[in-house]
Amino acid sequence: MAFNLNELIEVLKRTPNVLESLLVGLSDSWINTNEGEETWSPYDVMGHYVHAERTNWIQRIEVILHGSGTGTFQSFDRFAQFENSKGKTILELCHEFRELREVNLRLLENMNLQESDFIKTGIHPQFGQVTLSQLLSTWMAHDLDHIYQIVRVMAKQYKADAGPWVEFLRILRA
Repeated sequence: MAFNLNELIEVLKRTPNVLESLLVGLSDSWINTNEGEETWSPYDVMGHYVHAERTNWIQRIEVILHGSGTGTFQSFDRFAQFENSKGKTILELCHEFRELREVNLRLLENMNLQESDFIKTGIHPQFGQVTLSQLLSTWMAHDLDHIYQIVRVMAKQYKADAGPWVEFLRILRA
């Protein structure tokens, strides 16, 4: 599939609803359980979504659009949620994420991006030169990657109880 901004936005718009439907109202054991040491729970992932929405995507788009190809992205703290989410409920994180995403999608829409913008570049601190289309594609894939992470963590809570069916359930073998 070729890069298509409108199709990416279709996913970006739906992510808050998916997460809220999946997580809000579940017991704490679903929300706070992870896969072991140094792994993330669904709660941690939601905090990560909020932090990324607040500090990552739009800022990097602006660096690309206004940096003449030489603008360098600020480093992104992939673990900031552990401090930033303290004391918040999963409902609060979901609502915060929804509000931030709505604002960011309006900002993206107001940028009136043209085909020529998608090949513009910025400098990622780890990867070097990246294009706007790569960044936008990553934003969408990031959403789907973490949705998968959440459902995998949740499914694995019942891995032992699934018995021999684990053989047929890829999510329990991942």
